[in-house]
Amino acid sequence: MLRDDPHIPRLIALLRGVLSPPPGRARIVAALFLGALVHTLFAAAVLAMIVAMYFGMSRSFGAVPWPYAGVVNAALLLQFPLGHSLLLGRRGGRLLSALMPGPHGGTLSTTTYALIASVQLLALFAFWTPSGVIWWQAEGAAFTAVIVAYAAAGRLLIKATYDAGSEVQSGALGRLSMLQNIKPRFPDMPSTGLFRLIRQPIYVAFALTLWTVPLWTPDQLAVAVTLTFYCLAAPLRKERRLEARYGERFKAYQRAVPYAVPTLAKRRHQDA
Repeated sequence: MLRDDPHIPRLIALLRGVLSPPPGRARIVAALFLGALVHTLFAAAVLAMIVAMYFGMSRSFGAVPWPYAGVVNAALLLQFPLGHSLLLGRRGGRLLSALMPGPHGGTLSTTTYALIASVQLLALFAFWTPSGVIWWQAEGAAFTAVIVAYAAAGRLLIKATYDAGSEVQSGALGRLSMLQNIKPRFPDMPSTGLFRLIRQPIYVAFALTLWTVPLWTPDQLAVAVTLTFYCLAAPLRKERRLEARYGERFKAYQRAVPYAVPTLAKRRHQDA
């Protein structure tokens, strides 16, 4: 009979292991799943951003009828900076820890942040409803110059992210810490690489990508102005947190390195 088959107990044990894995295995599976999810969403968000801005926000999946599209577009545009500002504060940190169920919420806070940021970015660039108005499109030498500038801005953004600690920026710190069952070890205050030239290279590089596009529309201008303002204003709040954490060390760094625009005089003072 089937119940006398010697393979049945092994099959039942295997199913129990899959459906009710040991705590260690469940933690590892969850960490691997979160890693795959975050990086997939991040890649999708970056791809959506590149494509949308290449076409000056004139092509997207958004199809809300006007004038309601203006309200929806404004909401999509504002949710990104407002969400970032909220989650980067103390209350936001507590919220990030509480959003992920289980005992690893605090460990996964950087991963949860990267996950939410990727969804926000994807929503903005994938579901924008274009106005249909095109002001200017680069051609010939102008097109080549703009694309080279955009590639340079993107390279600066990648470099700045690496200098700041790519494991934190990408959310890998949280999931890797959970995978190893250890407490996250955050990198030290960034002060090398591009951070030797200006204090906010990530924000500046991102702002540069907003203005080096080959096609200009009212949509692109609205996105560029809003997010550039955020890139210049939001780090002021971040610097208050860094000052509270690092004290005089960060104040000395502030005195030696300019905020967003590199200056030769400041660089010489720092190297002296």
